[in-house]
Amino acid sequence: MMKPSYLAFIVNLAIAIIGYFTLPAQIFSPATAFAVGAAVATCLYLFILMIAPSRSPMMDQASKTIYVGNLPYRANENDVKNLFSLHGEVFAVRLMKDKRTGKRRGFGFVVMAAADAENAIAALSNSEYGQRTLKVRIANDPRSEENLD
Repeated sequence: MMKPSYLAFIVNLAIAIIGYFTLPAQIFSPATAFAVGAAVATCLYLFILMIAPSRSPMMDQASKTIYVGNLPYRANENDVKNLFSLHGEVFAVRLMKDKRTGKRRGFGFVVMAAADAENAIAALSNSEYGQRTLKVRIANDPRSEENLD
């Protein structure tokens, strides 16, 4: 189960304060009204945690990270996502930038559904994009003879 976050604490406190002001003072003392509000808020929060999906959509499906090299420097994350989306479901795109200048370095990583990754690699490796020949392979895969061009 997830740890309660700061936001959850604020929500619980808000509901407890609402309980303090809305529960009838004739039946409950202010302290009891506050405690009842806090207990109701906590139960509601725990119930929501139980029924809410505990994983993101990206975690529900197996994914692979793909290295993309020799990208045009003007290409942005959206351009690369659109290119790879033609070959399957793309979860994330991260293009590397120079720390000092902030300019793109011409390579990045694409996280795709595992089922689509091999097709995307086959289709895009050594293909022309923005007048550059892309180098595409599974990230952290040791360079093989075919990738050394």
